[in-house]
Amino acid sequence: MAEITMSIRRARTEDAAALSAVSDAAWREAYQGILPALWLERMIGRRGPRWWLSTVSRGRPLVVLDVGERVAGYVSYGRCRDRALPADGEIDELYLAPEYQGLGFGRRLFKAVRNDLEDRGAKRMSVWCLSDNERGCEFYARLGGRVIAETTERFAGIALKKSCFLFR
Repeated sequence: MAEITMSIRRARTEDAAALSAVSDAAWREAYQGILPALWLERMIGRRGPRWWLSTVSRGRPLVVLDVGERVAGYVSYGRCRDRALPADGEIDELYLAPEYQGLGFGRRLFKAVRNDLEDRGAKRMSVWCLSDNERGCEFYARLGGRVIAETTERFAGIALKKSCFLFR
């Protein structure tokens, strides 16, 4: 019987191409039909391996989920950048390749990042999610997040509502 290993580790520069592929597939899964198609294609096109290489080198924490030595997801996080929120830490992005969604990997990634933030002194954590991304909003609500703020962001001239989830 083959054994598949799963690990959560810091992203490395050699992960850039895999991060680009996961981001591409996850964004298409999450945002097709929500974000304007042309805008979505442009954003995905901008986030190629070169962009990810720069992001990995930047210094804001970025971890990947390895499943069988394949990058299956990632989380970007750190100190909360919005001082108006009652949060110390923030998840900027949490995405899984579609074939790894619904299997508990997202919950594991979330908990690992939350533990890391708590170890760094961040007791309250925020996450912004497009309100029309029902799957994403349900995920954060199931993990215990409660909506504490809402705002509108424009994407290619279309105003979309975003919800901020707070975790204590």
